[in-house]
Amino acid sequence: MSFNKIILVGNLGRDPELRYTPQGTPVCSFSLATNERRKDRTTGENNDVTTWFRVTLWGRQAETASQYLQRGRPVYIEGRLRVEEWTDRDGKPRHTLEVHATDMQFIGYRASERRTGANRPDR
Repeated sequence: MSFNKIILVGNLGRDPELRYTPQGTPVCSFSLATNERRKDRTTGENNDVTTWFRVTLWGRQAETASQYLQRGRPVYIEGRLRVEEWTDRDGKPRHTLEVHATDMQFIGYRASERRTGANRPDR
C-alpha cells in the first residue's frame, strides 16, 4: 500500500492562469507560498522561511479558482505530489515537483467581501 497526500495553507504568489486542454478540460495553475518561522542556531533570531509550490487544479475547480482567487489571497489546498518531466530550451530533461490539487477551500475573506458577499462562490 502507498499513500501520497499533501495539505497546504498559504497565499497565492501570482494570479491564477486558466487554460483548456485540446479536449476542453479547464486547467488552472498558480504558485502558493507557505511560511514557517525558524530559529537561527547561530544568532538565536527567528527568521521567516517561505516555501513555494506550483499548484494545478482541473475541471470545475479550475474555473472556480480562476474566477475567485487572486495574488495574495489565502487558500487551503489538498492534493498529490507529482513529478512533471519536460525538456528545456537547451534540450535537457528537467523535472518539477507539482501539487495536483483534489480539493480547494477559500479562507480569510476580506471584511468588504464578508459584508457584501462579493467574489464569494455560491455553496
